[in-house]
Amino acid sequence: MRILSGIQPSGALHLGNYFGMMKPAIELQDRGEAFYFIADYHSMTSLFDAEARRRNTLEVALDFLACGLDPNKAVFFRQSDVPEVCELTWLLGTVTPMGLLERCHSYKDKVAKGLPVNLGLFAYPVLMAADILIYDSNLVPVGQDQKQHVEVTRDIAIKFNQQYGQTFVIPEAEIRENVAKVPGTDGEKMSKSYGNTIEIFGDEKVLRKKVMSIKMDSRTPEEPKPDADRNLAIQLMKLVAPPDVAREYEERLRAGGLGYGDLKKALFEHYWNYFAEARRRRAELAANLDFVESVLRQGAAKARAKAREVLQRARRACGLD
Repeated sequence: MRILSGIQPSGALHLGNYFGMMKPAIELQDRGEAFYFIADYHSMTSLFDAEARRRNTLEVALDFLACGLDPNKAVFFRQSDVPEVCELTWLLGTVTPMGLLERCHSYKDKVAKGLPVNLGLFAYPVLMAADILIYDSNLVPVGQDQKQHVEVTRDIAIKFNQQYGQTFVIPEAEIRENVAKVPGTDGEKMSKSYGNTIEIFGDEKVLRKKVMSIKMDSRTPEEPKPDADRNLAIQLMKLVAPPDVAREYEERLRAGGLGYGDLKKALFEHYWNYFAEARRRRAELAANLDFVESVLRQGAAKARAKAREVLQRARRACGLD
């Protein structure tokens, strides 16, 4: 079974990225042949600073390896090191209905928020389909909010197969139902585009300030909080603290007598300790960038070998051989 997942280098990775994608991906590397890529082509729809893209790509590689991705178990590479994916995007685009892309949530949501729209943003699902299909991927782990991307990929693959004969493996989505929505400091979903993130790695003082800025209501410490389970700090505490500790803080908040400042201080300490070992590994990796680059090169070589095979199969099917 081949597993495929990718993440954009559009900024510093945060708790939402870690618990929503990175941690589940790292756990899956023992279940099958895992292909994990840094989606630098995809980042071009919203990031227009070339140097920032180079820097972010390296940072994502460091973060993933520090958090436990094992290059001996997973194929880890930069998306742009496999240019065959761009040619396949064109082949798939010729059978993709406009209406299918117009209905995609990610495109409609960005338009509704007034974000700049370009062809790359509109055609994003076709490139994503190429990412998945070019490796004969069987399983694509996604959150519920990204399920549509895999459904679109399946639709495109089926349409191509109907037009040109059996060419692509039809992938299945594995919906990560147990992955909690990670709230940002303002209560919205944690996202770089909302500016409400808490990064996995970074300066201790800066990160402490972010945690202490988490939005709270105006109730006094003495007041009972019957809705303690909906408190943002408690929700984050449940991710980074031992279950019994998180439960204790939730009960204390519910009963009254626990100040929000003390709660956020405790959250920061558990969050900081949670990534202590990963910070140590990351510092070692940052001091050995040749190793990091070799991991990406070797991963790209393995990925490209498979991509060439699938692309050639697609070219033959539609008469381009």
